[in-house]
Amino acid sequence: MTPPRPNPLLTAVAAPPIAQADGWSGSYDGRHGPLINCCQAVPNHAPPAEFSARLADAAGSAAAARYGDILGDAALRAAYAGHVSGIYETPIDARQIAITAGCNQAFFAAMIAVAGAGEAVVLPTPWYFNHQMTLDMLGIEKRALATRAENGFLPDPEEFEALIDGSTRALVLVSPNNPTGAVYPPELIAALFRICVRRGLYLVLDETYRDFLPPRAGAPHALFADPRAETNLVGLYSFSKAYAIPGHRLGALIGGGTIIGEIEKVVDSLQICAPRPPQAALPWAIDAMAEWRAENAAAIAARARLFEAMIADVPGWQLEQIGAYFAYVRHPSPGRPAATVAAELARDLGILALPGSFFGPDQDEHLRIAFANVPEDGIREIMRRLALGAHGGTTDTTDPTEEVSTHG
Repeated sequence: MTPPRPNPLLTAVAAPPIAQADGWSGSYDGRHGPLINCCQAVPNHAPPAEFSARLADAAGSAAAARYGDILGDAALRAAYAGHVSGIYETPIDARQIAITAGCNQAFFAAMIAVAGAGEAVVLPTPWYFNHQMTLDMLGIEKRALATRAENGFLPDPEEFEALIDGSTRALVLVSPNNPTGAVYPPELIAALFRICVRRGLYLVLDETYRDFLPPRAGAPHALFADPRAETNLVGLYSFSKAYAIPGHRLGALIGGGTIIGEIEKVVDSLQICAPRPPQAALPWAIDAMAEWRAENAAAIAARARLFEAMIADVPGWQLEQIGAYFAYVRHPSPGRPAATVAAELARDLGILALPGSFFGPDQDEHLRIAFANVPEDGIREIMRRLALGAHGGTTDTTDPTEEVSTHG
């Protein structure tokens, strides 16, 4: 009897990258001190005590234990609509908002809504690996739009338009970017949106790291004031980073009436509704935690400045781009697979970072270092260890990736 086979679209998708990288940490013997985890973009602190108390109260309530509205609790949709109306300096109605179980669910729902199997979505490279994984498992072609260090990892509008054909349905942008940290200027976002409108495509704009933009930068873009946003724009956001609640899984989506109706079908089938306790606590937190969020953003900006200043003095390592949460660096071993370099970095120096190869084609010269969850003394320790490696601190020539081959 032949056993059934899983969906081949799913089996063709590699194992989750964070899980793969976590496997490398077991090979480190602690010789330089505790492992420094620069692998995942997670806050290294708890939310404020009053917010935590509100989360706890909601978690113990009968109301939050029940199903909620598919598109999110009315109070949170209204509060978030008011918040983003201020950010983008244009009215955004609560009916345009969907609350989701994290931004990854918002993206998954958006992709099902805008494209079907056999159609194409354009992703700038390097791309966020969960975006690539989602498209692969849905049978949607991921069409790579290359970006380059010499241009600040910004997509070129002419190169984007050259990729469009009859099967193209959307362009996905992430700004501030994951993995590079690049911030897309408003005029570039507008130019790319105009192409999407003219060619009948959606622009799906992931602004997970929006809260970490410089405070005097102004509105990230003006697209929500454009009437064509109703038909051509989907905005994504995550509460995880700025509110320090990644485990509570809460994100948001902004879209026009037609797309929100389709999103509702997807969310109902995936999870029925987003987690209720954080939905109950966040309407208070959006305004009450504004100063707290700004202070955390300023602390992360200071870490970025320290990282940029210090890595310039580490032989062989080149900072290509740095931004809200990430540094995208060129490692000192040209021609070697980035996964091998990252695994050796974990094994020999106790620094866990992600290889550029996790983020798409032609990225093997790079590593992504998530510095935002590392305090300033930890950043100094990273640089000490990198310099130690540059001066012969790593001597083992075996390939550490072989040790975790079972992880994909």
